[in-house]
Amino acid sequence: MNLKNPKYILIAVVTFLIVFLMNYIGNDAPDKLSRALMTAFAAVIGLGIGMWIYSKRDQNDERNNFD
Repeated sequence: MNLKNPKYILIAVVTFLIVFLMNYIGNDAPDKLSRALMTAFAAVIGLGIGMWIYSKRDQNDERNNFD
């Protein structure tokens, strides 16, 4: 998996923005900026790990080799 792929970067940015805005707008705590940033970064890291696992699974998929 290439992390510098424009599709991955676009998905990561959109995920960061959506999660950040949901947490920032919907939170009334005094530290809402730091909470929103940490949650958004964790979401992007989790997305990256999930996409890495998914790409490794597709490379090692022996079930679709019919020939």
